[in-house]
Amino acid sequence: MSSTVIRTPLYSRIQQFYALTKPRVVSLIVFTAVIGMFLATPGMVPVTILFAATLGIALVAGAAAAVNCLVEQKIDALMMRTQSRPLPRGQLTSLETLIFSGVVGGIGLLLLYQWVNALTMWLTLATFVGYAVIYTVILKPMTPQNIVIGGASGAMPPVLGWAAVTGDVSPQALTLFLIIFAWTPPHFWALALYRKHEYAKAGVPMLPVTHGDKFTRLHVLLYTIILLACSTLPFVTRLSGMPYLIAALALGAVFMVYAVKIYTDYSDELARRTFRFSILYLTLIFAALLIDHYLQLFF
Repeated sequence: MSSTVIRTPLYSRIQQFYALTKPRVVSLIVFTAVIGMFLATPGMVPVTILFAATLGIALVAGAAAAVNCLVEQKIDALMMRTQSRPLPRGQLTSLETLIFSGVVGGIGLLLLYQWVNALTMWLTLATFVGYAVIYTVILKPMTPQNIVIGGASGAMPPVLGWAAVTGDVSPQALTLFLIIFAWTPPHFWALALYRKHEYAKAGVPMLPVTHGDKFTRLHVLLYTIILLACSTLPFVTRLSGMPYLIAALALGAVFMVYAVKIYTDYSDELARRTFRFSILYLTLIFAALLIDHYLQLFF
C-alpha cells in the first residue's frame, strides 16, 4: 500500500501561508519569550497567561515575518537560501500576504490585550514595527549596521514574556534582552560571511559586502566577547545562580573558540558551523536559565 501523502490545494495553501511566518525563526522567538515568563515568577505561570501570551507573541512574530517576506520578495528571489519562499515562487500574491499579516497580527495583539495585559500588547506592537518597518524597510537596505540596530527588536521576546507575567519591565528582564542583543551580530555576520556574494548580488549592504571579510571577522570576535560578558549578567543581578553561570561560561568558551578561528583561520565551512552553533548556543543558554531558576526554588 502506498504511503504517499496526497496534498490537496487547501493543504498546499496552508503550507504556503505557514512558510511566510518563518516558523524556525518564530519557534526560537517563542522559546525565549516563554523562558522570560517562567523566570519572572517564582512559581508556575498562570495557564491562561502562558497560553495567551505564547500564542499572541507567536502570531505577531509570524505576521512580522510575513511583512518581511513581502518587502524583501525581490531580494529573496536573488538569494539561494530564500528563493524557495512562497512570494518569489509566485505561490502567493502581495495582497494575500498583506491581508494574512494583518489578520494574524491583529488576532495576536487582541489576544495579548484581552487575556494578558496592555503593556505586553504595546511592547509586542513596538517589536513588530521595529522588525517589519524600521529594520526591514529602513535599516537593512541603508546601513551595514542594520543587524546591530535592528537587533533590538529581535532581542525583545524574553522582555515580552516577562511583562506578560509581571506587568512591568525590570532590570533583570533587560539582562535577557542584552544577551540576545549581543548574540545577534556574531550570529548573522557568520551567515553573511559565507553568503556575502548573494547579499552583494541582491544589493544588501551587509558588513562583509561594505567593509570586507577581515573587518567582519574582527567584529564577530569582538561581539562574541561582548556576548560572553552579557551572558554573566543574570548571575550578577541574582536572576540566576552558579549552575547557570557555569553553563554560560562553558557555552561562551565554545562560541569564543569559533569566533577566534573565524578571525584567524577563516573558511566558509567554519562560518556555517559557527552560524549553526550560534542557534544552539542561544537555545541552551536560555534552557540553562530555566533549569537554574527551578534549581534555586527547590534546593
